[in-house]
Amino acid sequence: MFRSSRRSTTRLRRCSAALLAATALLAAGCGSRAGDDDAAAAQSCVDTSGETVKIGAINSLSGGLAVSESVIRDAIVMAVEQVNASGGVLGKQLELIGEDGASEPTLFAEKAQKLVQSDCVAAVFGGYTSASRKAMLPVFEDSNALLYYGQQYEGLESSPNIFYTGATTNQQIIPSLDYLKEQGVTSLYLVGSDYVFPRTSNAIVKAYAQANGIEIKGEDYTPLGSTDFSTIVNKIRAADADAVFNVVVGDSLVAFFREYRAAGLTAEAMPVMSMCVGEEEVKSIGADTLTGQLSSWNYYQTLESAENTKFVADFKARFGPDRVTSDPMESAYAAVMLWKATVEKANSFAVSDIQNAAGGVTVTAPEGEMTIDGENHHVTKTARIGRVDADGLIYQVWQSPGPIEPDPYLKGYPWAEGITG
Repeated sequence: MFRSSRRSTTRLRRCSAALLAATALLAAGCGSRAGDDDAAAAQSCVDTSGETVKIGAINSLSGGLAVSESVIRDAIVMAVEQVNASGGVLGKQLELIGEDGASEPTLFAEKAQKLVQSDCVAAVFGGYTSASRKAMLPVFEDSNALLYYGQQYEGLESSPNIFYTGATTNQQIIPSLDYLKEQGVTSLYLVGSDYVFPRTSNAIVKAYAQANGIEIKGEDYTPLGSTDFSTIVNKIRAADADAVFNVVVGDSLVAFFREYRAAGLTAEAMPVMSMCVGEEEVKSIGADTLTGQLSSWNYYQTLESAENTKFVADFKARFGPDRVTSDPMESAYAAVMLWKATVEKANSFAVSDIQNAAGGVTVTAPEGEMTIDGENHHVTKTARIGRVDADGLIYQVWQSPGPIEPDPYLKGYPWAEGITG
């Protein structure tokens, strides 16, 4: 069952109402009816009568998050090219229209409105930060359009107009805490970028810690794009926690880990468990700075499977032998394949048909089997913990016994009662 996400986006919608209203007026002839608050009644301008169908992608190709998001666009491009090479979707070739979110949530909302109401795309793939997703959510709900959001996030949300193909909390954050607890960790220091994902994630961490006898020795946040971590790292060193739980994102990660190393802190003495450090970030930060540090994901380039071997080989052949693959890239790639499989099951590009057909749709992705939960539009994911090696790759040191059913509202965890996004 879907819970309304609109209360959580009320403030955002007030701030961006003028921008979105102006765009909607320009696009009304091609998309939803102006003034119609019922998403189910919104009219689609998607044209499936020809040989091609348009889909959209919104990723930050500029700004502080470009280091993480531009590579996600590459994975979406490769997925679309492979779909077209295999005959398309329902016999139609896909035309990808890409937009730059420029690391700015309000711009994501503006570009989403353009894609849905002016370009008339059948689905949109993208978003990175939770701020960008929450900015786009009312656009997709009010237009009754579809967003495939491929990034891990803090949970506590579901929408009939969003499919969440990245991990939710019980598929990434909680397994990482379980792992640290099993390793004997009894105290943590929390650090993150200052927006909804890190703050909500750390609210979950604190509730988990209280229920499991783990002491929180400190908690700090820094603005997105910040490069000054001297004060925070000094506080971490003084706190002397068993480990650091890290939800810093984007190019701030480079400054954080270099300051961490310069302060003499090591993975052996005080390991960092990161939620947003994948292979691409390791390249930017430097393997020598990160060797031995921990990362929680559902996919690593080093996974051994026929599907992943092909995925990695195809990506390197398409974009260069020195490129790496990572969890956000793989999740975005899988999102295109899940959409294709759902459209083919529904035998339709219509939003309502896709929503009705989604439950139980399964693909074997590079990370393993992924199945859509028709009730909350999240997917099953295998949780994994990896350790950064000197070669710049991340190697798995633990995984869940099998794919974990998504529990975005943490109904299965009594200690999480009362946490809000």
